[in-house]
Amino acid sequence: MSLDPDFAILLRASADRLFFLLEKFASARVLVIGDLTLDEFLTGQVERVSREAPVLILRHETTKQVPGGGANAIYNFAQLGAKVLAVGLLGKDEQGKALRSLLEAAGINTDGVFVDSSRPTVTKTRISGHSRQSVTQQIVRLDRKSDDLPDLDLQVQISQYIKEQINSVDAVVCSDYGDGTLTQPVISAALSASRTIVDAQKHLERYRGGTLFTPNLPEAELAVGYAITDEATLTQAGQDLLALTQAQHILITRGEQGMSMFNREASAFHIPAFNRTKVFDVTGAGDTVVAALTLGLTVGASAWEAAVLGNLAASIVVRQFGTTTTTPEEMRVALQRLLEES
Repeated sequence: MSLDPDFAILLRASADRLFFLLEKFASARVLVIGDLTLDEFLTGQVERVSREAPVLILRHETTKQVPGGGANAIYNFAQLGAKVLAVGLLGKDEQGKALRSLLEAAGINTDGVFVDSSRPTVTKTRISGHSRQSVTQQIVRLDRKSDDLPDLDLQVQISQYIKEQINSVDAVVCSDYGDGTLTQPVISAALSASRTIVDAQKHLERYRGGTLFTPNLPEAELAVGYAITDEATLTQAGQDLLALTQAQHILITRGEQGMSMFNREASAFHIPAFNRTKVFDVTGAGDTVVAALTLGLTVGASAWEAAVLGNLAASIVVRQFGTTTTTPEEMRVALQRLLEES
């Protein structure tokens, strides 16, 4: 794609530095606290309409299970080469066992993943079907979750584990999907780190004092209470979010319009989208941005360099369907292609 000429000049001037930072991802050690979710994908071929009810009967073909929600954020860090300590809750069920196995198979430390026997593992089961020679389409999604908060003793156990590990990691990341893991004792423990990255869908004020927040455009609008429609409202939102969160940086991800970073020195910069035409699925792309951005910061990147790396990683995963991740090697290839095209 064609980049803005001024941005292209900056990108070419920073190319060697960006390649160097990608090589250092494997040296990072991060602790990620998240609402752990198992994403299930069941597919089948339509055989007929049921005689019992006006519904389709599918003959089962495949079942796929992948980390979702906060677990996808954790998985992204591992795929990018970092050493990852996972923190969260799983139910005492088969879904919890499956999700823990997926994380451990990726080399992720799950000592901080506790079992909550009173609540199920958050599971999102997508059932899709197709007829012969047709495209597979999602028919229904079944969610398993509880609206109850974890018991106080579990909240204390999680916060204590965070405090014990906090000096051994380069960053703490909060991946808040609103499923109850990140209660106030847990958030307080996370904020005691020297570098805390916050990816929360709402109630950003709970994380006041975090280092960097990464809301997307709808989340930013929800936090500030007004629509972001032009450069003036975008700038105002950036400043209002800095005041609300007392963060050092606010990164607003804006889809095809790229990203905008604001900091406490009243400066801002904008990064264009690196992939506008080959976008198939944005599911989980925010988790990918957070992972690459955080790893960039932990290995010495400036805020601009880290945001470029996050943007680069997102431009790869949106080309694929479903919850996916990327690797430093794929990022190196994508960066080289971007440089050639610009």
